[in-house]
Amino acid sequence: MADRHKRQMFPAVDYVLDTNRSIAGATLITGETFHRGMAAAAAAPFRVVPFFDPGVWGGQWMKKVIGLDAEADNYAWCFDCVPEENSILLDVGGQVVELPSLNVVFTQPAALLGPQTFARFGAEFPIRFDFLDTMGGGNLSLQVHPLTDYIQDRFGMHYTQDESYYLLDAGPDAVVYLGLKSGTDPAAMVRALKEASDGGTHFPAEDYVNAFPARKHDHFSIPAGTVHASGANSMVLEISATPYIFTFKMWDWDRVGLDGRPRPIHVDHASRNIQWDRDTVWVKEQLLDQVEELGSGPGWTEERTGLHELEFIEVRRHWFTGTVEHHTRGTVNVLNLVEGPEAVVESPDGRFEPFVVNYAETFIIPAAVGAYTIRPHGAGTGQKLATVKAYVRGTETDLPARVVGRPA
Repeated sequence: MADRHKRQMFPAVDYVLDTNRSIAGATLITGETFHRGMAAAAAAPFRVVPFFDPGVWGGQWMKKVIGLDAEADNYAWCFDCVPEENSILLDVGGQVVELPSLNVVFTQPAALLGPQTFARFGAEFPIRFDFLDTMGGGNLSLQVHPLTDYIQDRFGMHYTQDESYYLLDAGPDAVVYLGLKSGTDPAAMVRALKEASDGGTHFPAEDYVNAFPARKHDHFSIPAGTVHASGANSMVLEISATPYIFTFKMWDWDRVGLDGRPRPIHVDHASRNIQWDRDTVWVKEQLLDQVEELGSGPGWTEERTGLHELEFIEVRRHWFTGTVEHHTRGTVNVLNLVEGPEAVVESPDGRFEPFVVNYAETFIIPAAVGAYTIRPHGAGTGQKLATVKAYVRGTETDLPARVVGRPA
């Protein structure tokens, strides 16, 4: 409701007040400055302000690698590209102004998303990148996401949370729980889940759910309706669609939340959405080892790593030691530097200033950017780096054949 109200106000707004730090330290900018800032964001690469949060299964990887508070017990989540949850920072004459990054989506939807993505989703950012850190922690809850028809019928959402797990790092014992073991009896599994949720028994997840070894740079597709969970000792980059939070938890491994209370369990919803035919054979054929090399050239290789054909997000991985040419092809690109310490994003015709990214940072390339390049930079010079790039399938426009890594 507030978003709808805000969008109606944007054309007539005279001033915008940033009170994120405090009321006393609030910063005021004019409406004209606000709109100039939103337009600037939609014309160049940018990052949103990451949000970190602890969790009952949280790990230690982000604390060590990203350099977070060493005194914190753990960090479980990082929202590194969730415009509905993150802020964007504007430099206004040397003053930093913090605003909801969703404002860019609302005020610059066509330039940011591209005309076809905007036509399909409206002023909504459809791709989410977040981190799930279980290194030194525990398993995520065993869960399933609703089917599209179910989330539309029951909750009024346009689309569901299809997702994937990309392994930034993994311990030697890391696993991903994915799909059901062949021969699983649905009635028996649901009965066991309900008994466990009532506190009467332990749910033997390994009797019903596959546990596949997970290694660094593995990519697991998880279309809605697939039972799944990330196991302990993993660092997951979750690439997914972006509806609001609809995760049906089925089992939480005999534990309580950080507040000492059991976390909500949704066996009834889950049982109506589990796709029981996604068994061991189906998962191995459809969701594992799907990497396909698409092209290569001097200093670069492009691979398709997912997602499943039931999911609308396409993911491409580029390994590179030199400069890689990319093009948005008229649709928003979301990328993460998954290997190597540092890279730089540049405009071939100088449309935007060089944009430096560090390891594990997610960044957005608005559709309006068009051509851009990525190459090793700083500490990454002379090393083999990798990015993963996500975009919405079927929203690209045609390009001349000279663009490498096509369709990039």
